[in-house]
Amino acid sequence: MQDPHATRPTLLLRIRDPDDVGAWSEFAELYQPLLVRFARQGGLQAADAADLSQEVLASVSTAIGRLDYDPRLGRFRGWLFTIARNKLRDFFNRRKRQPRGSGESAVRAVIENTPDDIDALQECWDQEFQKRMFEWASQRVQDKFQEASWQAFWQTAVEDRPVAEVAESLGLSVGAVYIAKSRVLARLKSEIQQHIGDE
Repeated sequence: MQDPHATRPTLLLRIRDPDDVGAWSEFAELYQPLLVRFARQGGLQAADAADLSQEVLASVSTAIGRLDYDPRLGRFRGWLFTIARNKLRDFFNRRKRQPRGSGESAVRAVIENTPDDIDALQECWDQEFQKRMFEWASQRVQDKFQEASWQAFWQTAVEDRPVAEVAESLGLSVGAVYIAKSRVLARLKSEIQQHIGDE
């Protein structure tokens, strides 16, 4: 029987094996919503954003075997951002070369104004990345905590409610709320580190 506390290979290492369908499924589940939201923030419509996310995943699939990942040299999310940004830029460049219809001027303005501001794109990417990692890890660990502990964390950390108010509403001591919040945060960080390995 495998030791449940043994370090599992991170998702980044597992997807290097093209036959590891489970790893690719998990990778797509984790990163596709991030890629779609990033593309939507970049001005794409839902269908185009979904297509762009597929293009990025295909590029990762092609390149991951050659990627010699070393966290000391940069994060995976930076590499993924570069691919996503380039695909977004390619999308807008293709649109510029195609004949224009008589669509709405707002749509035309989005197409004509390719997002070139790298700092704004990077900031958008970082925010969406953090949100997605939090959502993903939350889904994975929530059922590992009693409901009161999870609510203590959620209401204080996410909803930003005062600790004393949350403690009273849940029938817990203030100290118990702080402990629950701390334990859940630690578990979320651990979940991301064990599975993703990048953050």
